[in-house]
Amino acid sequence: MLLGLLVLALNLRSALAGYPPLIETVRVDLGLTAGAAGLVQTGAVLMMAAGSLAGSATARRAGPERALVGAVGLVAIGSLARGIPAAVPLVAGSLVAGFGIGVAGVLLTGVVKEHLASRAGVVTGGYVVAMMVGATVASAVAVPISVGVGGWSLALAVWAVPAVLAVAVWAPVARRLARPAATAPHLRLPWRNGFARLAAAHQSATSLLVYGWMTWLAPYVTSEGWSPRDAGLLLAVWSAAQIPGALVLPALAERSGRWRLWSAVGLTGTAVGTLGLLFAPLPPVVGPWPWVVLLGVGLGAGFPLGIAMVTWRTPDGAASAATSGMALGVGYTVAGIGPFLMGLLIDLTGGYPAAIIVLVAAVVLQGYAIVRIGDAR
Repeated sequence: MLLGLLVLALNLRSALAGYPPLIETVRVDLGLTAGAAGLVQTGAVLMMAAGSLAGSATARRAGPERALVGAVGLVAIGSLARGIPAAVPLVAGSLVAGFGIGVAGVLLTGVVKEHLASRAGVVTGGYVVAMMVGATVASAVAVPISVGVGGWSLALAVWAVPAVLAVAVWAPVARRLARPAATAPHLRLPWRNGFARLAAAHQSATSLLVYGWMTWLAPYVTSEGWSPRDAGLLLAVWSAAQIPGALVLPALAERSGRWRLWSAVGLTGTAVGTLGLLFAPLPPVVGPWPWVVLLGVGLGAGFPLGIAMVTWRTPDGAASAATSGMALGVGYTVAGIGPFLMGLLIDLTGGYPAAIIVLVAAVVLQGYAIVRIGDAR
């Protein structure tokens, strides 16, 4: 079961992560503006939000174990659609894949709650790392695959293959694990529940920080005088630094029962990295590397810690799916809109400080949510 979850998780970022390195090629081939090409990815992230909000209802109809087959199947279908080198299939395929990813993310939390609740922190950290690995590999090999297969569209369609393989691995597991869907009381999105709203605030903050820095870190250091090659390497180190944060801090929080302490440790790294990049982006001798490593470790821990707390604080798989669906839906909405608004601030002010202050505000919001959520299970 754990192997199946990890294989599924490998597909929950790769289909979308393979697109940004090919944007310029897509623009030239299809005659798109930069804004239109960027909105393809924004639309996919917003569809992840829609899928997250719909995830608990999907679990109700089919059960989370079986519904995961359909959700990752949508990722495969969307990837295949993008194999047609035209604007409409590119947009439609990205939206379908994004929706499937959003649904699958919610269903994973329900499955973990039902079957692996005693090790929720470790398992959540593990599948988040699998997501990161899938995204990192997809970003790294997008251009070589495009050259090898003869075009950007086929390079995007390639990501249907691991999705189909994941479905093949998970389907027999789902048949053995599937249970009747949970009863209705926990299935509605808990908008009036105080803990659920705090979880949504936590995920919104960490999602904005991740997607904001993912979008603007490389352009920011380039504007400060770094070469594009070094900026790309910096972004790769930032991504790699998230892996130990996702593995270690949730496990420590689970073992000690002190979620607030270890969440605060991760947030401290995020805060120091963000403020360091704002006030001293290129320190003499060491450069931005310490800030980026601290930022990566802190952000790597934030997402799985938030999901693990939902698992710990909810009574069953249906409640876990509903609460995480609300939190992830709100978080992905912010993640889709936030970087675009940051770009508007950069254009309006002629620099990056105002945009980075938005990320500082996200740090404050995450800290507020951590203090209010506390350690109670």
